[in-house]
Amino acid sequence: MSATKIIHSIPSDPLTGAISVPVYQTSTFIQDAPGVNKGFDYARSNNPTRKVLEDVVAKLEGGDGAFAFGTGLAAIDAVLKLLATGDEIIAVDDIYGGAYRLFTHVYEKLGVQIRYVDTTNVANVANAISTKTKLIWLESPTNPTLKVSDIEAISKVAQQVGALLVVDNTFASPIAQQPFSLGADIVIHSGTKYIGGHSDLVAGLVATKTKELSEKIKFIQNASGGILGPWDSFLTIRGIETLDIRYRKQCENAQKVAEFLLKCEAVNDVYFPGLATHKNHKIAKKQQNGLFGGIVSFSLKNDTVEAANTFVTATNYFKLAESLGGVKSLLCHPPQMTHASVPRARRHKAGIKDSLIRLSCGIENSDDLLQDLENAFKKIETTQVAEAL
Repeated sequence: MSATKIIHSIPSDPLTGAISVPVYQTSTFIQDAPGVNKGFDYARSNNPTRKVLEDVVAKLEGGDGAFAFGTGLAAIDAVLKLLATGDEIIAVDDIYGGAYRLFTHVYEKLGVQIRYVDTTNVANVANAISTKTKLIWLESPTNPTLKVSDIEAISKVAQQVGALLVVDNTFASPIAQQPFSLGADIVIHSGTKYIGGHSDLVAGLVATKTKELSEKIKFIQNASGGILGPWDSFLTIRGIETLDIRYRKQCENAQKVAEFLLKCEAVNDVYFPGLATHKNHKIAKKQQNGLFGGIVSFSLKNDTVEAANTFVTATNYFKLAESLGGVKSLLCHPPQMTHASVPRARRHKAGIKDSLIRLSCGIENSDDLLQDLENAFKKIETTQVAEAL
């Protein structure tokens, strides 16, 4: 969807002509008679501000419907509620730590089996699938090592056993990637990240391909009640208005940062799908419309938590914080932060080294970001020299 269509998919208020979507801060709605209303009866079930957001996200992803939740994990939880005891999920091995925690400590206790595989190799998915597989769970690119899976090829594997293909599209955003066109059945976003885009809200979004799935997720949203409130819905809508221009600038900055990191002596590995050296570069280029995202991860030659700590506390413009996708650049150390709930052995198996650092590039001047990183590397060098004396 073009920037023009995104902006004009957000309607003006038909009642007053307000160019900005009104915030309907109400818990209930007056009815003409029992069950006779204007499409709204209680704010958990529906809200006019939230409905605008959901309609816009459905258009962004090209799906039948979309549903807004209080957090990204609430959105993931809603999809998992489609399952029953004895069902299985095949999930990408390099999975977000919060999703891993939810899968392992909540749903495995309820009898849902999780199989983690490297989904960048379609054969791994085909070998793991069974008649009990109900969901195939992808992040593409993944958090934090930016693995890219062939969504179209995996969708064909899912169809063999009637499993649903779920794609967490948070890192690519609807600007770069359209999972429904590649065969996905459900698309998830942490709206906190690129879609909101300003680090001022938390939100989760589920988009559905078919009317049947829309009805099921809508039922779960209403029954479980983990909805997004009207004010945060308004903020998310406002974020969408600038999504295209923000995301493209973040991609541009990330490309320059990744190319800079390749030249740094202290760096061991650089993870960024926009680099020709990235093992999934070709598929990323094909299914992400030539946009590779604003996230760059890298590990240090001194592969220790201590070295990573020195680096992440030495930057100025890159702020040390959880989350990503905002207009201000952020960095974090996943082993101690976003993926601390994942056991160290499993992190290593998925490629998350002890020194792995994740950068979320904002919309600042790229020269300033590169200088900031260079200063941090100098800090590491100075610290190492001091320790050697």
